[in-house]
Amino acid sequence: MSRLRVNAFTLSIDGFGAGPDQDLKEPLGVGGEALHNWMFGTRTFRNMSGDDRGTTDTDDRFVARSFENVGAWIMGRNMFGPIRGEWPDESWKGWWGDNPPYHVPVFVLTHHPRDPIVMEGGTTFHFVTDGIHSALEKAKAAANGKDIRLGGGVATVRQYLREKLIDDMHLAISPMLLGSGENLFAGIDMLKLGYRCSEQVATPNATHFIIERA
Repeated sequence: MSRLRVNAFTLSIDGFGAGPDQDLKEPLGVGGEALHNWMFGTRTFRNMSGDDRGTTDTDDRFVARSFENVGAWIMGRNMFGPIRGEWPDESWKGWWGDNPPYHVPVFVLTHHPRDPIVMEGGTTFHFVTDGIHSALEKAKAAANGKDIRLGGGVATVRQYLREKLIDDMHLAISPMLLGSGENLFAGIDMLKLGYRCSEQVATPNATHFIIERA
């Protein structure tokens, strides 16, 4: 049975998954890119851009795990790009170039319809306008029994958390403070929703937590 997973989702010590003032120059907000320093040096991450170097340590194993058995993705429009409102044209096709790192169908939550975008490497972006439950149903059908990985942004993960639709989460806590931005857990009672921490691993670059729904 397909599971809905959050993987390699990085937070600051004070709970922010993105910094303030997100825009084209700062897609993760001011200071947000530094959250992911634990990942950038790993071999799995570097392999996505054709670099065969990188570390093969605990951080790398968590990145590698995040891509295992994934048959589809769901992401918010904020993760897909910086454009707001109606699509002005068909030119924006994501941050990742002609061959995005997904290689499976990706379902983008939006209020504004758009035709699917077929990319190189097996990635097709589908735009879902009728809510998170519809996106999950479509992703499960496309995943063909494999898992669905839920990407960002923070607001998207919060929507699925509130509905208790996420089966498990891998959170990487980066050793830095952001002070403001998008806070993942603000106003959400994870215990009442039935989640618990099942694994904790610390590395020099991050502390990794696995949270599962009981």
